[in-house]
Amino acid sequence: MGLLEKLSVWLGGGRVEATVLVLGLDNSGKSSLLHALRSADQRPQHDADHFTSGGVTFRAHDVSGAARHRALWERHFARAHALVFVVDAADHLRLVVAREELQLALAHPELRARRVPLLVLANKSDDPHALPAAHVAAALGLERISDKPWHVCATSAVSGGGLAGGVAWLARQLRDAALQQRR
Repeated sequence: MGLLEKLSVWLGGGRVEATVLVLGLDNSGKSSLLHALRSADQRPQHDADHFTSGGVTFRAHDVSGAARHRALWERHFARAHALVFVVDAADHLRLVVAREELQLALAHPELRARRVPLLVLANKSDDPHALPAAHVAAALGLERISDKPWHVCATSAVSGGGLAGGVAWLARQLRDAALQQRR
């Protein structure tokens, strides 16, 4: 963040608050990743985690990825400023299911009509069987997404590796969107 941005944030003019949906199949590591992002003295509040990065205050909703709960994801789409989709990069078979669920979510009218940034976290990248981020992107068909900014990064909820870069990208997207709205 440059000096002018820092000054703007400090004066309150650049503060951005964003609601983020954290989606993905069960056991992909959504809750563990959110735990790694919040500071040590924070506890999740009700249904959301809060953390700050790059001048953006995130309110992250960890939505269940169990098969019977995925139909409930759409209840949260209208208020989402961004999506974080977590996949287990070491679970090759379930990437097909993850791709279908991501495509269904992005095709929903509440998301299809908006330029909602998509951050894909290829979690468990420290597993020896984990696919690299580029292969996860290909398996999910991300190259076909042309109406939304997207980014994929390899992460590890255990070590925290890769999280900072992914969240920094998302913070930039949300700050840029907020600047566009102010104009």
